[in-house]
Amino acid sequence: MSIPNWYELALLALAAWRVFQLLAFDTIMEGTRRKLFRVPRDWDGTSPITAKSYRETLALFVQCPYCAGFWIALVWWGAWLIWPYETVLVAVPLALSAGVIAADRVLSSE
Repeated sequence: MSIPNWYELALLALAAWRVFQLLAFDTIMEGTRRKLFRVPRDWDGTSPITAKSYRETLALFVQCPYCAGFWIALVWWGAWLIWPYETVLVAVPLALSAGVIAADRVLSSE
């Protein structure tokens, strides 16, 4: 078993962060998250969710960088151990996307 080079480690970390952001917060996954967490259709986004079917523990897990972030990073590392070259190739666009987001946050006037 080998250890990733520093640049591979950076790519894997940025890719894991980007996947976490996609799953936990990006609007493109909003519908999927609402179905997965069983958020009521009439929820307005401002009041607490009181429905018995709401999966609060799962929602907290997915939005926790210490919880979901660990497992996402573990999957990336496992994939790298099995397919090092292919995993890095897949990680590059996600890492570049993370860089664009970071630059936007630093450079935006908001």
